[in-house]
Amino acid sequence: MDDGSAQRPDAAGTPRRGKQERSSAGDPVRTLELLWRVPGSQTPTRGPKQRSSVDAVVAAAIEIADTAGIDALTMRAVATRLGLTPMATYTYVPGKAELIDLMVDKVYAEMDRADLSELPWRDRVTTIAIANRAMLTRHPWVAYLPTTRPPLGPGMAAKYDHELRAFEGLGLDDVAMDASLTYVLGFVTSVARIAIDAARAAADSAMSDHQWWERAAPLLEQVFDPRQYPVGARVGATAGMAYDSAYSADHAFDFGLARVLDGLAALIEKR
Repeated sequence: MDDGSAQRPDAAGTPRRGKQERSSAGDPVRTLELLWRVPGSQTPTRGPKQRSSVDAVVAAAIEIADTAGIDALTMRAVATRLGLTPMATYTYVPGKAELIDLMVDKVYAEMDRADLSELPWRDRVTTIAIANRAMLTRHPWVAYLPTTRPPLGPGMAAKYDHELRAFEGLGLDDVAMDASLTYVLGFVTSVARIAIDAARAAADSAMSDHQWWERAAPLLEQVFDPRQYPVGARVGATAGMAYDSAYSADHAFDFGLARVLDGLAALIEKR
């Protein structure tokens, strides 16, 4: 039985994710039954006597993905964490594809839902952006998981409805509201990915960005001629001193979000 953990090489021989490592890759009916906990959907129809639950399987899977990444997530790994056999785990969730949807929906369900009703629209959008950044920081694997077909569960429904309220009453039509939310979330995800990549690079190299630059600086001074790249040399040095790094996730988030809000203001103020 395929547990969804294998990676197939592409034409260049580079491993690529299997089709299950995106949302809504499993059986849609079975997935929806589990997402909405349709009566009878959580009762195993085969295998040993029930020793766990769908919720426990999902919680274990999230713990694995949070600590070791989505590539480490297999049905066998979940079974081991719960003290079950792999076959027993399949009696709760049919496979990794459906499990990923359950994981994402659970993460969405647990997000903060601050009261937006009395806030100006810029503060409402900022609140939504901060909440999503915090979620992606807690669960980095979500930032890399394609969700163009989102898990249509209660967590997703609550998240979507809540976040659209940031744009309610601004004169935008429904399509513009949806597009505006997509615009904001796309920005947040892109910044989150760079921050995650920077943290992984520091962990993999066992060096902070500052230490990495100190290590590279002597040779760089020999081969890099700032007169040949005057603008890049000036701006890079100034930014590096400001960030003590090549990149500041906090600065990128604050600066970029301000530009996102300015862009939305141009749209909203035309109404």
